[in-house]
Amino acid sequence: MKKFLKRSRALSLPLSLSLLLTLSLTAQTLTTSNLPIVVINTFGATIPDEPKITASMKIVDNGSGQINHINGPFNAYDGQIGIELRGSSSQGYEKKPYSIETRDANGEDLSVPLLGMPEESDWAFIAPLNDKTLMRDVIMHAYARAALPWSPRTRYCEVVINGDYKGVYALIETVKRDANRVAIKKLEEEDISGNALTGGYILRMDKYGLGGGLGGNWASPYPPIPGSWQQTWFQYHYPKEDDIQPEQEAYIQQHITNFENMLASQNYAANYADWIDVDSWVDYLLLQELGKNVDGYRLSAYFYKHRDDEGGKIGMGPIWDFNISLGIGDYCGGADHTGWAKDFNIICGGDGWVIHFWWARLWSDANFRNRVAERWAELRANQWNNASLFGEINANEALLSQARVRNFQRWPIFGQYVWPNAFIGNNYGEEMNYLRNWLTNRLAWLDLNMALLVETDTTANSPRPASVNPNPAQEHLWVSLPRSANSTTLTQVYDFLLYDASGRQVLRQNDLSGEMPVPIELNGQFPQGLYFWQLLGRQIPVATGKVVLSP
Repeated sequence: MKKFLKRSRALSLPLSLSLLLTLSLTAQTLTTSNLPIVVINTFGATIPDEPKITASMKIVDNGSGQINHINGPFNAYDGQIGIELRGSSSQGYEKKPYSIETRDANGEDLSVPLLGMPEESDWAFIAPLNDKTLMRDVIMHAYARAALPWSPRTRYCEVVINGDYKGVYALIETVKRDANRVAIKKLEEEDISGNALTGGYILRMDKYGLGGGLGGNWASPYPPIPGSWQQTWFQYHYPKEDDIQPEQEAYIQQHITNFENMLASQNYAANYADWIDVDSWVDYLLLQELGKNVDGYRLSAYFYKHRDDEGGKIGMGPIWDFNISLGIGDYCGGADHTGWAKDFNIICGGDGWVIHFWWARLWSDANFRNRVAERWAELRANQWNNASLFGEINANEALLSQARVRNFQRWPIFGQYVWPNAFIGNNYGEEMNYLRNWLTNRLAWLDLNMALLVETDTTANSPRPASVNPNPAQEHLWVSLPRSANSTTLTQVYDFLLYDASGRQVLRQNDLSGEMPVPIELNGQFPQGLYFWQLLGRQIPVATGKVVLSP
């Protein structure tokens, strides 16, 4: 079988920083921790990019709120693993990320539960270094899990390899077909015809070819930007390249090509919902936009296909690799809290790895944009309100209060540039303030611009949008309810909801109807500021917007 051209995509760090990390770092003594302690021994062998080498791994985890001692007892795991380096540009850092495979005494895969996560054999250790908050990947997966059926679970730990303290890592579930991970049908070698051949598959768009890329299994017939020199390559993730059968290769390639032909056609807007799980694509987009992920949509971009007897649609996700998100990146607009991450091709269209045409095509459909805005309003009013989003940050900051001190003694990088830092804090508090301020500003920009999508984007066959006036308002609001495109007749009753800037619901008025604007009495009871309104029809959001209230 063909093999991926798996090369180290090492990043060239500034020479001064590389020398600093090499010459000034000393091993930090670790005795106890409130985090699980992971001790790995390779018996003198160097950990390569591939293949995995055999090592032992021991984990001490006495439970939440308990103290763990480096000498055990090793009650969370004590056995063999296979270990190799993982990642692309992250391999260029002194603090390395790793992929591991838990194994039995015979060296075979062994599914086990690790640190409270469901049993599996494939895992990864994320090694935050350029992210000096240590948490961007972790919190983005937490935000994703709040909105999606699954996003990789994570657990912080402190890692020692061959007696060398390596600092704070996050153990994370990898992207894999599994009932507890990407829950699609298992595809066996003998599934080469009929319904069994149709799923499930996990694919990925990523770097490819020369210049530190992966191998590409096949290229899209459509350039990511019309008329551009770039290509988009698709890569097998499940089944793996060594395992996929020729009939399965032929099927999934043709299916994706047929999907692309439809998406490129003139009447795509009427048909794409028959091909894709639209909700998964909307949620994927919102996560990329929430973090304004510089690598979003174009690198580590996973998607999957269900078997036909389970709908057969193409789902987007899961998300992966958010270490250059939430304002950390100093290139291609990554630090700017304004603007859409989906517009990467406009900002950095000369990059070798750009966003495939799928997203621009879907965004050009008003119904898709409306669905994005409605889902955003739903999440902001619930799972993604400010209390939940910032609460996750606060919880991780508290959890890391002890271990981060050891981590930054091992890696003394405050006040120094580590690619691609857009902000360089002199201490942990400054890095956390930057993260919180950036996210606050990002949420405000998204709240405003998501609302504008619904207010401005309609089609001839869509209801005329609702409106709320005056703006600013004091004593009352007037809500004009939506009507059909060709009539002034109302088709249903509506509920009006008002949220403050934190996403907390502060007012609800039900059963609005009538052809004239409906009054909503405020009576000066709300503090001055920006608020967001939502109109529900049969409990489904049909319009959202913003309004300024002043007592």
